[in-house]
Amino acid sequence: MEKILEADANTVSQRSSSSSVVALAIKGNKKSKYVVQWALNKFVPEGMIIFKLIHVHATIKGVPTPLGNVIPLSQVRNDVATAFKKEVEWQTNEMLLPFKRLCEQRKVHVDVVLIESDDVAIAIAEEVAKGAITKLVVGASSRGIFKSKQKGISMKISVSTPRFCTVYAISKGKLSIRQSDMPIDGNIVDDASETSLSSSSSSNYTSTSQTESASVSSYAGLHSSSLATQRFQALSSINSALLSTNPSLSDTSHSRGQSLDLGRENTATSSARNSDIDHALSRVSSCKSFISDTESWMYDQNSIKDVPLAATLPSPNRQAKLNLELEKLRIELRHVQGLHAVAQSEKIEASRKLNDLSKRRSEETIKMKEIIAKEEKAKEFAKLEIEKYQDASREAVYMKECAEREAVERKETELKVIRATKEKEKLEDALSGNILQYRKFTWAEIVSATSSFSEDLRIGMGAYGTVYKCILYHTTVAVKVLNTNGNRESKQFQQELEILSRIRHPNLLLLLGACPDHGCLVYEYMENGNLEDRLLRKNNTCPITWFERFRIAWEIASALAFLHSSKPEPIIHRDLKPANILLGRNLVSKIGDIGLSTVLHSDNLSTMYKDTAPVGTLCYIDPEYQRTGLISPKSDVYAFGMVILQLLTAKPAIALAHKVETAIEGGNLTDILDPEAGAWPFKETLDLALLGLSCAELRRRDRPDLKDQVLPILDRLKEVADRAQNSASTVTIKSKPPNHFICPILQDVMDDPCVAADGYTYDRKAIDKWLEENDNSPMTNIALPHKHLIPNYTLLSAILEWKSAES
Repeated sequence: MEKILEADANTVSQRSSSSSVVALAIKGNKKSKYVVQWALNKFVPEGMIIFKLIHVHATIKGVPTPLGNVIPLSQVRNDVATAFKKEVEWQTNEMLLPFKRLCEQRKVHVDVVLIESDDVAIAIAEEVAKGAITKLVVGASSRGIFKSKQKGISMKISVSTPRFCTVYAISKGKLSIRQSDMPIDGNIVDDASETSLSSSSSSNYTSTSQTESASVSSYAGLHSSSLATQRFQALSSINSALLSTNPSLSDTSHSRGQSLDLGRENTATSSARNSDIDHALSRVSSCKSFISDTESWMYDQNSIKDVPLAATLPSPNRQAKLNLELEKLRIELRHVQGLHAVAQSEKIEASRKLNDLSKRRSEETIKMKEIIAKEEKAKEFAKLEIEKYQDASREAVYMKECAEREAVERKETELKVIRATKEKEKLEDALSGNILQYRKFTWAEIVSATSSFSEDLRIGMGAYGTVYKCILYHTTVAVKVLNTNGNRESKQFQQELEILSRIRHPNLLLLLGACPDHGCLVYEYMENGNLEDRLLRKNNTCPITWFERFRIAWEIASALAFLHSSKPEPIIHRDLKPANILLGRNLVSKIGDIGLSTVLHSDNLSTMYKDTAPVGTLCYIDPEYQRTGLISPKSDVYAFGMVILQLLTAKPAIALAHKVETAIEGGNLTDILDPEAGAWPFKETLDLALLGLSCAELRRRDRPDLKDQVLPILDRLKEVADRAQNSASTVTIKSKPPNHFICPILQDVMDDPCVAADGYTYDRKAIDKWLEENDNSPMTNIALPHKHLIPNYTLLSAILEWKSAES
């Protein structure tokens, strides 16, 4: 809490030995103006016209915040701390400005001293000692003043102030003095009595108190007398003087009347002062009654003592009464003049504030006009923008229609390419007897490509091996090094090599080669990692849209159906989960890690295989397989159902089926959907969620058939997703290239597509460089019958058209 004390010191700049230094200490409130006015009335007539105004405030240790707390200076920037200190200094000067003006109105020079200290009394004492101040005036509490039992600020200042300084304490019209160690003449006592009367009158004006006595006390134990005693002494001295001089009573009364009339005439110049004069006259009448009582008391005492001069007392008593009344009226007049000066300073301050407000009002009016003008300009600009928006909307509708026509044409072209690819695969299977070869890499090639299995090239690590990203024969690949410490890892390696070397599917991870001697498999590189990392948004990856998730579900189901319908023996994956589903450049999903797959030695898909070894991942393992040890294609359907639920929610698989089922029953399906996927279509999303729950049924017989029941629903949902994706592609800045525009070697859009002898299309530069070093196909690893290339002008035209549309 800030401690504030203003000290106003009037220092007489005389070189003589009789010069003294006077200081005034007050609190910064409205009542402090009277204390300043009292000091001016007291010390200016004595020739002390240089004042020093001292302000003591607490040490700044922190900067306040809008929330009410304080930040230490050590935790804020230097420029912030400096700005806050300047703000405190400015506020202090503004607070001291009215006191400076009071001094300037009396043509008194004033010096302002700002002191930063947490101990106000010590700071004032040091300033008194440094400036050789001999008189100090402070405002005090009405309870404390200089009583030793009180611990107010005035008491602390009095104790700390050097003994050569006289301390005046003023509180509600009362004055207390702590005398200095220097001798005091009679003038100081008389001034103190006069000041006590003046302060008592001021107290009657500023508050409802009717106290008319002034308490003059000394810190060293100086005696104090009541106002009645002082009046009685003054009356006795006046009577003795009148008895010695014995002037005519009528002349004295005449001169006294003229003086009283003159005082009244001078005080009636303003209506504001009349009320104060009336108040003073009422107090004079009360003083008259007091004096009459005093006369009667004196008369009784003189009668008792048989004083010889008692008969002559009435005339001097009346003269003394008139003189006392005149003296009181003069005191009241000085008090009214002081109040008038304070009111005048407040009037000047109010006028200044009124001028400031008028100036500010003019500035605000000008700003308001500027704002209105800007608003009109903004309205005109908004109209222009609305017109532009309408034009853009019409153009967008036209572009959407064109894009839909192009999408239909592109889909027909893709269907033709797919049919041609299937026919080619059938032909290749017939020619090769369904036995595909794989390229064998040497251990030295693997070590060189992975920089001796550098940690910087590692992209994954699992329970069965580590995966590295590297480049082999100008192609980016993923090398999986299996742990061959036991028979199980060797069996997994042989299983995966046998299955992937003889089957091909667009949604199965492509095996490019292997190093059988050291358990290394070489796959195509998938740029977007696995599905689990993308769903859980690891490494700050971009979210997958809902229509791409619909397509991924269809692609996974297609690959599983292909494995289950494999000839001559069906294949069961057994470890299907998002971590084993990899995403390519255009988020094309492919199932990998089929080393745990099982080959059913039967064409019947309902056949179950007995396997007592624990295989798979928790939350994706078939419950009946865990209970009975029997594995079947329906085990992959269960895992696929959990994958569908994760595609919808992007949540961990544990207890996920129960959460989705509860949300559907409560009508809160949208609450658990992944918000990062965009605006889900409710009907289609509900169908997909119900399909995932049906696939994840606990009993095998309650799960739907993958080929006859699951794929038809996913085909319908994929059509909805394709339409949404085509609509979204019309508003994107740059669309993704179609998959058949990508060169299998460069993994980029082809500039000069050519068809090789293996039936695949490559970029001419890439395939020429490949054929210079190899005789086998980059895709199938089969020896090419020839190295002739056929330009694919149809595909080149489509690529050029796509590039022109993108530019």
